[in-house]
Amino acid sequence: MSAEIETRLTELGIVLPQAAAPAANYVPYVVSGSMLYISGQLPMEAGKVAVTGHVGKDVDVAAAQRAAELCAINILAQAKAALAGDLGRIRRLVKINGFVASVPEFTEQHLVINGASNLLASVLGEGGKHARAAVGLASLPFNAAVEIDAIIEIG
Repeated sequence: MSAEIETRLTELGIVLPQAAAPAANYVPYVVSGSMLYISGQLPMEAGKVAVTGHVGKDVDVAAAQRAAELCAINILAQAKAALAGDLGRIRRLVKINGFVASVPEFTEQHLVINGASNLLASVLGEGGKHARAAVGLASLPFNAAVEIDAIIEIG
């Protein structure tokens, strides 16, 4: 399956970045038994947060969806690091939790997190269909517009 995932990434024009180091006192991932827990990933691109501000004020839905895609790419980069480069060990993406910095009247967090859900399903195929939460909140670290964590079953 690793070759299939790598092929899909190539077809989508996605090059996974180096997995980002944690920004505080935590680890970027934990493997426990057959589960891989990925800490919250920000929309990092070229070493910096690419999409900042509040959705519904500074950031429109399309830009926020791009932020969610970047978070998903960074989740895959962390998974690759955790699995010694072998994405084929992914059996199923179990769940993602999506956090959207948004103004109080914004109610389309689910559409924002679709950016990540769509990308992960495209890359991982059937095993990329997952449960999720999409939550709006007042702010995120580094003024990021979106943050997403993940729970992945591995073999």
